[in-house]
Amino acid sequence: MTTINNKHVLITGGASGIGRLLVLRCAEMGAAVTILDVDEAGARAAAAEAADRGPGPVRAFACDVGDREQVAARAAEVLAAQGPVDILVNNAGVVSGKPLLELSDEHIERTFRVNTLALYWTTKAFLPAMVARGSGHIVTVASAAGLIGSPRETDYAASKFAAVGFNEALRMELKRSAPGVKTTVVRPFYVDTGMFAGVKTRFPLLLPILKEGAVTERILRAIQHDTPQIDMPWMVRTLPLMRMLPVWALDGLADFFGITVAMDEFTGRETPAS
Repeated sequence: MTTINNKHVLITGGASGIGRLLVLRCAEMGAAVTILDVDEAGARAAAAEAADRGPGPVRAFACDVGDREQVAARAAEVLAAQGPVDILVNNAGVVSGKPLLELSDEHIERTFRVNTLALYWTTKAFLPAMVARGSGHIVTVASAAGLIGSPRETDYAASKFAAVGFNEALRMELKRSAPGVKTTVVRPFYVDTGMFAGVKTRFPLLLPILKEGAVTERILRAIQHDTPQIDMPWMVRTLPLMRMLPVWALDGLADFFGITVAMDEFTGRETPAS
């Protein structure tokens, strides 16, 4: 079991969406909370609101988590101001939502910096103290797109496949070297944070657009119960089985369930490189 009360929780991308809700809820649960987000104004606003909800300190730091040097600098400030991190939530993410040939090189690089490389920079910054203490928890917010690709997600899906692989390898490493440090990977279908505005689902009872509040609560429960994996909704759990089928059958099922057309009306919102 991992308790949240009186723990130091660091959340990347905590200025909006699921990250912001996690900041508020962790503060309510008695945690000291640190926010890393490129949106400094949004991060400070979230910190101010969270500070009114709980007894622990809440601090916000402006940081592009895809920038290795910025993460190292902010990590030193965080450790000096608030001490070692007990629970690291790698939540920051961006999406482009364009076909490959419409993606700029800059957007492709940005997706991998924020969705993938940031996992390395933040984890390398805060994991050593967890290993030294023999306890801690690292959450990787990935996506169902890390299990199956779809049109207009060549960069996003690939970055989330990498996030799933990162978590899996890290989990196995820690079981051998630091079994007291737990990991959780989160693999949701589309969430109604605004980041995926315009996405559609053909079967909302089977593949609903998820509510950010529900995802937030599932993440918190997973931390508390050391649950290694969250798939939302339940149908996401069938994707590994679907991948055992021949490619033509996998593609046919993806067409039938509307996965291949879900992003056709995507509008999204401009997301800063958190």
